Amino acid sequence: MQISDKQKYDKVIELSRRRGFLWRSFEIYGGTSGFWDYGPLGAALKRKIEEEWRKIYVIGEGFFEIETPTIGIKEVFVASGHVNNFVDVTVECTKCGAEYRADHLIRDATKPLVFEHGEDGTFSHVLETNVEGLDVKELDKIIREDDIKCPSCGGELGECYQSNLMFKTSIGAGEKKVGYLRPETAQGIFVDFPHLLRFYREKLPFGIVQIGKAYRNEISPRQGVIRLREFTLAEAEIFIDYMDDTHPTFERVEGEKVVLYPREDQNDEKEPKEMGIEEALNKKMIENEFLAYNIALAHKFLTKIGIPKEKIRFRQHKEEEMAHYASDCWDAEIETEQFGWIEVIGIADRGDYDLKAHSTASGQDLTLFKSFENPIKTKKKVIKPKMGKIGPVFKEKTPLVLKKLKEGKNEIKDGKISLEIDGEEITIGEEMYSLEEVEEEVYGERIIPHVIEPSYGVDRILYALLEHSYREESLNLETDLNLNDEKEDEKRIVLGFNAFLAPIDVAVLPLLTKEELIKKSRDVVEILKRENLLADYDDSGSIGRRYRRQDEVGTPFCVTIDFETLEDDTVTIRERDTMKQIRVEKKDLPNVLGRLREGEEFLKGP
Repeated sequence: MQISDKQKYDKVIELSRRRGFLWRSFEIYGGTSGFWDYGPLGAALKRKIEEEWRKIYVIGEGFFEIETPTIGIKEVFVASGHVNNFVDVTVECTKCGAEYRADHLIRDATKPLVFEHGEDGTFSHVLETNVEGLDVKELDKIIREDDIKCPSCGGELGECYQSNLMFKTSIGAGEKKVGYLRPETAQGIFVDFPHLLRFYREKLPFGIVQIGKAYRNEISPRQGVIRLREFTLAEAEIFIDYMDDTHPTFERVEGEKVVLYPREDQNDEKEPKEMGIEEALNKKMIENEFLAYNIALAHKFLTKIGIPKEKIRFRQHKEEEMAHYASDCWDAEIETEQFGWIEVIGIADRGDYDLKAHSTASGQDLTLFKSFENPIKTKKKVIKPKMGKIGPVFKEKTPLVLKKLKEGKNEIKDGKISLEIDGEEITIGEEMYSLEEVEEEVYGERIIPHVIEPSYGVDRILYALLEHSYREESLNLETDLNLNDEKEDEKRIVLGFNAFLAPIDVAVLPLLTKEELIKKSRDVVEILKRENLLADYDDSGSIGRRYRRQDEVGTPFCVTIDFETLEDDTVTIRERDTMKQIRVEKKDLPNVLGRLREGEEFLKGP
């Protein structure tokens, strides 16, 4: 990374704060790490990203959306494994008390830096292995051997220890119940599984999506909007039959090429490779069609919203990185100038981990009856009670004993069967029953579905989009006739969003602040509003400066109202990227803008 006098990240954040995309939360009180507000334009951009995601998963895939609480009871997260496993290794300075995430501290203290003149240098050494996923003892050993100090004060660091990353809270004002802010939206879906199964008429595969806030009590978030304590996830939980991993609409992604970085290539220090999604499946690089399909779908989404293909790769988790619930996981990563490759989407095979865990903890049946194509004849041994022996011994409890025996969930040990009746354990001796082999037809079996989960980090995607949309241009003043040759406008900043994502759909600008032009401009704004277009009216400053203001927030089109408009009811449409203009009749304006927003070539006109 070439370090300039002002890095791109700083420029993007400065623009975002100045123009209302992103602000530090609680700023008037000094703020706190890990929290950011979305301003008017940031909230609009975020909402449009989420709507594009819904178009893919809700409309395209047919997955219905639900909404569950952001606070969960302790039992849910004990069962899910988050209470015991959602942890990071922490280290504290013995001098100033500052806390750090140990693996990030080590990484930052040892990574190579590239200075402006191009020479390499390091604080210590380049690590031989990825420190993420190492345990407490291994991280502590590296800190001691490298003599890593506190970055804040240079003090000695204490011993590493584990910290749970969930926000703990109390539910209720009286007898308080322990709760946690959810670390993912998924658990709300899993505990609703019985309802969802009925909703989908007990047929696999099916998917459910949820977009909402999740929380991670980061130890020392120091990467701006990349590492947050409160963030938005867009997640799909896709329930499949593990015996049939054939995706019903795989042809939709056939031919999609993606850059893959499997764990074997990472271990061997090889470069990522581009290949078709079918080839990756055939080579067993990706383990099943559902996983491959969702990798391709994520690639389609990222490129559609404007992330360059060459900046996207899919990296497979190494064994030591894997979440406690995952059997395989691929991260969609986007290359950024400030942070290198950052994870923006995790596509995990969660297997039957979650449903099995919640079934065990709750005692509820979270299985699905899977019918066989043809009934299967099987032989099995069944218990036949001997009434003459059971009745005299158990008397009035005999009906309960017979019911328990009929359920067939009885384990025979040393010829005896133990049963629990009304809290009392009783023993059925071998003289009280016989075993009889019977043949029966079996029409199906109960299975626990497996889960494929694409989890999108909306905030990181939004930042990456801002960075990759940001550009600075030197202008040939003759290319934009309305600049009025202002020297300060010899350069411009542009956010090159795709038109369908831009926070402002169109700007309406009177050429001058003349009453007749202002009235006509206001009329145009009302016409555009009726077409559900967000139109921004601006009459402050020269027309050149107003164009620049719209360019730097990504507005794709500016409609200019001038004196010719008063004569023939035509208006000028200026396109952001080329700065070229066409003139159209006012009555055709909504139709032309609609076609342009869908990607029609600009100079075709009405």
